[in-house]
Amino acid sequence: MSAARRPYWLGGAVAALGLVWLHGALTLPQTGGYAVIGPGLVPTVVGAALVLLGILLLRAVARGEPFEPQEGEDVDLGQPPSRRALGLTALGSALPIALIRPLGFPVSAALTFALVARAFGSRRLLLDLGLGLLLGVACWLLFSLVLGLPLPGTPNWLRR
Repeated sequence: MSAARRPYWLGGAVAALGLVWLHGALTLPQTGGYAVIGPGLVPTVVGAALVLLGILLLRAVARGEPFEPQEGEDVDLGQPPSRRALGLTALGSALPIALIRPLGFPVSAALTFALVARAFGSRRLLLDLGLGLLLGVACWLLFSLVLGLPLPGTPNWLRR
C-alpha cells in the first residue's frame, strides 16, 4: 500500500476520540463514593485506552499493515453494508434521548431493544418488545430498588 493511500486518519480519529473522552472524564471526581470509585474513573480508563489504541493503530498504518475486510460467519464481503441496519441501530441508540422522560426507562429500553434486534435481522417484534421490556424492568428494579440508585427518566406513575 502506498504511503498516500494509508488510512492514517483512522488512528488519528481513534486517538482524538480518546482525548475528547479524557477531557470530559477528567472533570469528574476520580475517587470517592461507593467502593471508593468515583464516577470519572471508568470513563478515564476508557479514554486512555482509546488514545493508546489510536497510537497503536497509527503505528500499524505506518508499518504498512493492510486493512481489508475479514471473513465472518454469514458475511458476504462482496455486499455493501446495510444502510437500513445502520439506520435502525442509530435510531435505536438515539431513541432513549427522546423517550426516557415521558415513557420511562423500561419502555424506552424495550423499544431500543426491538429496533436493534430488527437491525440484526429479527422479525419477531412482539417477542423483541417483550424481551426488551423484561430486561428494562430488571435493570430498573436492580438499580432503583436493590442498589438505591434511581435511573433517570422513571415515569411519575412508577415512582413511590
